[in-house]
Amino acid sequence: RTRPLLLRLRDRALLLLGFAAALRRSELVSLNVDDLMFVPEGMTVRLRRCKTDQESEGRTIAVPFGRAAACPVAAMRIWLSQLSIDIGPVFRSVGTNGAVSSKKLSDQSVSWIVKARIREAGMRAEGFSGHSLRSGLVTSAAQAGVSLLMLQRQTGYKSLAMLSRYVRSTAKFAGNAA
Repeated sequence: RTRPLLLRLRDRALLLLGFAAALRRSELVSLNVDDLMFVPEGMTVRLRRCKTDQESEGRTIAVPFGRAAACPVAAMRIWLSQLSIDIGPVFRSVGTNGAVSSKKLSDQSVSWIVKARIREAGMRAEGFSGHSLRSGLVTSAAQAGVSLLMLQRQTGYKSLAMLSRYVRSTAKFAGNAA
């Protein structure tokens, strides 16, 4: 069964932005339209509150343009243009009939979307969750040689020790000290 276009566009934007910005599921669903700013280099995402932000200062994350098929900036532009909204939640529930709610998604919905899209791609969804977007960015960026400092800046982790827990050692021979 084919999902409605708006549902596909929302899920694509949610997954690409969640991965590129290494967002927690609660951060993704708390985004409002005015938290996004399109700039010549891509887009900035303002997080008003984060799990580790005890002072409620917030932070801004840079999201550069990606390759055409997986560009989070383009996916967000398309999703927002289809909604024709300029206030309120970015990620909203979409009914099977394509009707878009004015209410934001729940953070549990992010996990469901991740698992559903993985199954749709013909893979097993066990072991995946909403947190897979954040940990996936950290893991793949580390494998690509991105410095821990740059990863720390993107993820907002206060300590390198905490960040290092998420760098999964799937490529033990890449960059091996020996």
